[in-house]
Amino acid sequence: MIAVIGTVGVPACYGGFETLVDNLLDFEGEFTVYCSGKVYQERPPHYKSAKLIYLPFNANGASSILYDAVSMLHSIIRGSKVLLVLGVSAGLLLPFIRIFTRRRLITNIDGLEWRRAKWNRFAKWFLKVSERAAVKFSHEIIADNQGIADYVLDEYGVSAHVIAYGGDHVLTANITRRCDGYAFGVCRIEPENNVHLILEAFSKSNKCLKFVGNWSASEYGQDLKQQYATYGHIEMIDPVYDLEQLFELRDGCDFYVHGHSAGGTNPSLVEAMFFAKPIIAFDCIYNRASMEARGFYFQDSLSLTSLIQEGVEGSEEGLVLRDIAESRYTWREIRSRYMSLIVNF
Repeated sequence: MIAVIGTVGVPACYGGFETLVDNLLDFEGEFTVYCSGKVYQERPPHYKSAKLIYLPFNANGASSILYDAVSMLHSIIRGSKVLLVLGVSAGLLLPFIRIFTRRRLITNIDGLEWRRAKWNRFAKWFLKVSERAAVKFSHEIIADNQGIADYVLDEYGVSAHVIAYGGDHVLTANITRRCDGYAFGVCRIEPENNVHLILEAFSKSNKCLKFVGNWSASEYGQDLKQQYATYGHIEMIDPVYDLEQLFELRDGCDFYVHGHSAGGTNPSLVEAMFFAKPIIAFDCIYNRASMEARGFYFQDSLSLTSLIQEGVEGSEEGLVLRDIAESRYTWREIRSRYMSLIVNF
């Protein structure tokens, strides 16, 4: 029995880990997925090949420590043989599970959470210690990006399995490769995603931008929306979760702009690669690894403005990126690699 720990839950309605688990459940197996009862109003007991267990905690923020810890303990009591742990919030519990039980521990350490700017000094310290415990005491470590794997090897002397995310689930229709005259971006509106640089660059150009994100969720997002509300060619769109709507936005854009600077392999970047459109990404090791150094890169608003003005529309880089996605980022491939770790021990 395989316990999946550390996600908001399934059906996927939140982010990369949730979409990962949703697709893993297409593989036949005896899964138990822990879900946040704070998110799901409807609580079916089963989904695909999994039994669902709801806990009365939020899965993100400081409460994620308790959420993950209770999930781990409950899974052990229920007799789960394998714990697939997504994230390191409760990593300090893993040494005790490793020493005192015979459970198999497989941990995806996510994107070096302790480096994110949103955390205070104590939270960063705690997450770093939790990361160390998770790496040292898990039987297998998964990194979603070669840059993360290199860090794990350099920092801890441990080799990680590089398994990214699939993105072909976004292909809900045939791609037309039409270009409707706008650039497109989608992300959580956070400083480390460099949304301020992207908006600043487009405000200095005549290129239309459609940007989807949770603008109202933070002071940062609210300030940006107010600052750029008067620019008629910049459309700041509230969160869109419907795959059909997202397909239309991606299929119709001239190019995709991606500002993530932390984390690892970002699911929204992988998804965009399937649309054969040029991509302008923030220049960091993670994005270069994900795109095999193809596409276009910016370091600041000035370099992004230059790329917008020069024009990347029609570049064949989009076709190259699609070929990379089809060889590396299909869910069939990702699911097979996860399951090989889970079942072969």
